[in-house]
Amino acid sequence: MATISNLANLTGATCIDTKSSSSAPLLPRSFVNFRGFNAKLSSSQLSLRHIQQSRSSLFVRCSVSGGNGSTGKRTPLHDLYEKEGQSPWYDNLCRPVTDLLPLIARGVRGVTSNPAIFQKAISTSNAYNDQFRTLVESGKDIESAYWELVVKDIQDACKLFEQIYDETDGADGYVSVEVSPRLADDTEGTVEAAKFLHKVVNRRNVYIKIPATAPCIPSIRDVIASGISVNVTLIFSIARYEAVIDAYLDGLEASGLDDLSRVTSVASFFVSRVDTLMDKMLEQIGTPEALDLRGKAAVAQAALAYKLYQKKFSGPRWEALVKKGAKKQRLLWASTSVKNQAYSDTLYVAPLIGPDTVSTMPDQALEAFADHGIVKRTIDANVSEAEGIYSALEKLGIDWNKVGEQLEEEGVDSFKKSFESLLGTLQDKANTLKLPSH
Repeated sequence: MATISNLANLTGATCIDTKSSSSAPLLPRSFVNFRGFNAKLSSSQLSLRHIQQSRSSLFVRCSVSGGNGSTGKRTPLHDLYEKEGQSPWYDNLCRPVTDLLPLIARGVRGVTSNPAIFQKAISTSNAYNDQFRTLVESGKDIESAYWELVVKDIQDACKLFEQIYDETDGADGYVSVEVSPRLADDTEGTVEAAKFLHKVVNRRNVYIKIPATAPCIPSIRDVIASGISVNVTLIFSIARYEAVIDAYLDGLEASGLDDLSRVTSVASFFVSRVDTLMDKMLEQIGTPEALDLRGKAAVAQAALAYKLYQKKFSGPRWEALVKKGAKKQRLLWASTSVKNQAYSDTLYVAPLIGPDTVSTMPDQALEAFADHGIVKRTIDANVSEAEGIYSALEKLGIDWNKVGEQLEEEGVDSFKKSFESLLGTLQDKANTLKLPSH
């Protein structure tokens, strides 16, 4: 059985082979079979000094070559950070990671990934074929090979953002990688997987993503307590967000560290998916009052989440942690692309601008805001209006917590399906390349 003691024997990013016993392993099979990682980057191209020399497109699209956009000029993304204290991140990752260089030059300060992003990147590109062939020919099973492909991308991306990480004293410049979505209901398995993935990636500026499911709230606390920085993902309700904050605070307090400055976290609060579900519910209700609330629920709830953030990260408890160097767990706006084309293409970015926050944007949202986004503090400009919208939806019989639970279940299920689909794609790729199956 893989245990913490096994993990403690790892050095750098090189892993040992652990054998699972007949009892259920603490680690998922994804992590049990890692071998022989090489954490060193061989290419001098992974350096910020090459940004201005890059002629890559502004936006990375894994499924096609080329792309669009230009490089080098100042954009509203710079102003987001410099004027309003919000960090624009890119919600996508694929090979070659050097395609991120023009985005960094245009103001992007971090990267998020998830199983769906890697499913698209790996299944629609030939850039992974050589490494995949080598892994499978060396005896890796399909799932272990998948994790090695992922870890290499994360390591390479972390290298690109190291300068930002250093310039901000560890406050920004992170790259996020998620534990297996199969672990969303496994408290201890998530803790073990997070520790293992952190050890394997072996980068100062990596965030380990853990879902905010009820079984994983204790996992978040334990991982933070062990000194590992965490991106808490799939948050859809105020109640669950408060539990996430408490897990972060509990973890910091339980860490026993005298210096908490290197243990950081973001809380990924999902936005557009809330409106997607809420709009359907409002259309079913069908009254003029209900129909008038379409497209307003997500931003209203996000504004109230920011109000909670301000409350929780103040007062005696927080000040005691600040004395040990603790940093606030920043709110990160996720799911920022517009699903309803009748809405403004910056609907889930422009109204959510505020200090000490992050907005992670896929191509659509990033391109729109970089092109015509207006930079000004908006997140707490209309809190009373947000409270009114939140209450009006409750009066219509909508239970916010149940909405959050449904969206969480759908989100976890979506990531699981992407994960399983990608493993199937890799098996097909192995068959096409006439590689042995393990």
